[in-house]
Amino acid sequence: MTRTIKYMKTAVLLIVCAGLLAACERDADIASRNLSVAADQFEINRRVVFYNGITDSYMLTIEGLCSLGNRDKARRLTVTCKTGPTDYKKHFLGLSDNVTFFVEQVDAVNVDVFHYRVIFKPASIIPDIDLVTE
Repeated sequence: MTRTIKYMKTAVLLIVCAGLLAACERDADIASRNLSVAADQFEINRRVVFYNGITDSYMLTIEGLCSLGNRDKARRLTVTCKTGPTDYKKHFLGLSDNVTFFVEQVDAVNVDVFHYRVIFKPASIIPDIDLVTE
């Protein structure tokens, strides 16, 4: 029985150590995640440029407090920008083998590499319901 308890303690210790090592992330990874969260909260000024590789020219430039679509389908990109306190614009763009894009963060932003940023919005849990009767 004593041997079994000793093995169990060793196994628990190994699991805890593996968990602690897995939780150690690089500062760059944490900063990158926090920048993405800030951009999704429309706090980051960005410039999104679409480039045609065949014609060697810019096709479109979008600038402002913009968030890129996180769950876009393949070969499609959505860019949502905040244009006022409660005003937003959403752009849908198709990508092809000769059209690419790049995103530039225009201004430097201070982010914390020691803490993750989590946004909780209780109002988003309860949906707005629009009743349409005809």
